[in-house]
Amino acid sequence: MLIEHGFTVVAAVDNGPSLRKALAEERPDVAVVDVRLPPSFTDEGLQAAIQVRRERPGFPVLVLSQYVEQLYARELLADGAGAVGYLLKDRVSNTEQFIDAVASVARGGTAMDPQVVARLLTRGDARGRTGELSPREREVLSLIAAGRSNAAIAHQLTISASAVTKHIASIFGKLQLPESEDDNRRVLAVLAYLNR
Repeated sequence: MLIEHGFTVVAAVDNGPSLRKALAEERPDVAVVDVRLPPSFTDEGLQAAIQVRRERPGFPVLVLSQYVEQLYARELLADGAGAVGYLLKDRVSNTEQFIDAVASVARGGTAMDPQVVARLLTRGDARGRTGELSPREREVLSLIAAGRSNAAIAHQLTISASAVTKHIASIFGKLQLPESEDDNRRVLAVLAYLNR
């Protein structure tokens, strides 16, 4: 699928040690990594991704997982460098979403699965601030965290671009986060706050 959409695949591996070796030797522009790899099928893929990001801060990694694991999302976001994604594996079947996520992460953006964002929002409700968001603001926040631009959010929600801007300003006000012109920092700030 990646090759069909113009990506060059420099390595395809099926275990943690081979992944670490390929990331070190091939030095790809972006890595698409399964969380669970042999030999133990626990978190070898995730640990390899985290290790390469320690060695190469900001290295673009899109992690695929079968289930929503908040701990994995937190670990990936912990360095605050951006260029990271976390998708559920069933999103791969939606070719357009998957390719958009890979491209966004490769460009330094953040692509988070809507279910991951929903879990993080639910967790955030325990602190009370996200409970102040309206249903529409929650939708907008979810799309921001999924890496969507203001124009893409407006198109998807069938609202004007100025309405999106107002919702974003309201979200940041309610979460007590400063606005930023940089979409990547904006997403990271929201997710970092929700993961505290």
